[in-house]
Amino acid sequence: MKIHEYQAKEFFTQYGIPTADGIVCRNAMACADAYKELHSPKVVIKAQVLTGGRGKAGGVKLASGEDQVVEVASSILGMDIKGYKVDRVMVAKAVNIESEYYISLVVDRNTKSVVLIMSKEGGMDIEEVAAKTPEKIFRIPIDPFTGIPNFLAARAARLLFDNESIVKQAIPVIQKMYKLFTEKDASLVEINPMVVTKEGTLLAIDGKMNFDDNALYRQPLVESLFEPNAEEKTEQMAKSKGFSFVHLGGKIGCMVNGAGLAMSTMDTIKLYGGRPANFLDIGGSSNPNKVIEAMKLLLADTNVKVVLINIFGGITRCDDVARGLLEAFKEIETNIPVVIRLTGTNHKEGLDLLKDSAFHSASTMGQAVQKAVELSK
Repeated sequence: MKIHEYQAKEFFTQYGIPTADGIVCRNAMACADAYKELHSPKVVIKAQVLTGGRGKAGGVKLASGEDQVVEVASSILGMDIKGYKVDRVMVAKAVNIESEYYISLVVDRNTKSVVLIMSKEGGMDIEEVAAKTPEKIFRIPIDPFTGIPNFLAARAARLLFDNESIVKQAIPVIQKMYKLFTEKDASLVEINPMVVTKEGTLLAIDGKMNFDDNALYRQPLVESLFEPNAEEKTEQMAKSKGFSFVHLGGKIGCMVNGAGLAMSTMDTIKLYGGRPANFLDIGGSSNPNKVIEAMKLLLADTNVKVVLINIFGGITRCDDVARGLLEAFKEIETNIPVVIRLTGTNHKEGLDLLKDSAFHSASTMGQAVQKAVELSK
């Protein structure tokens, strides 16, 4: 789960991480009022959308004076940035930047720990820095039993800063970031850029936080900030019906029982030159209604050109899946072809039920996938 920059900065403030003052506005005139309230001759107006690349897209601009603030805010509000419409902006005090840095905490599966990632090359091009000059990126794994004591925070701070007065400011910031990360069940806490001002102050002028979806049940405040996009709403709906669903954007809609089989099905689709539209595990239930709901979910995706159903019947009975499909297509009108592979419990009965239907059947997964890829093209 992601939150907006201004929401991340509110968490920063709660945990004592210094940031530049800012006010969130939803229209240009409110931005003018915010400008007057901030008492800053120059402000930065920043689009608030749940994606990166705002600066390069023109969603972050400086403004001086009330008239320019209104003009700039009007140009940013309503913008489309990577498919996200800007419906609010943050008006923040501009700061005198001396230098920019990158610092984040993220879960690392390789080390099975939280990793502190830092660079002296902060700003918009941090991804390019990581790709082209990885030696400029510092990575420090954090032992969950010790966290970030003073000596480790000091060591990390001195990798970034030569000025000892800045190091002293950075040590508690790094420790507070880790406390925020662990207490809020975050999967990412990022400050980019962390700046040193010409006055010698360390400030987080941009912030990003992601959270572990599986821990939201114990983070009601965080969960209340959730603003799902269309794909996330679909995934939520699928979860409420007992499915594991992830949208992937390809042309072959997949309905499979079992996560392992679903993964191997997607791998096989890629092997034969196709692109899966989704990961969809219907689980071990034999309820025909579940199959109906799963089929509706797949066909709602306008990118899907063919549906591939791959069922290995253990707990799931293949004849129940077949009945569910027949019932589904009494309710759904579509010209999208459906390829089915049924094997396992009652697969003969299931195939008999589908014998005179319009479905394409296959006896092996390879045959089914090849047929689906062919039809998708």
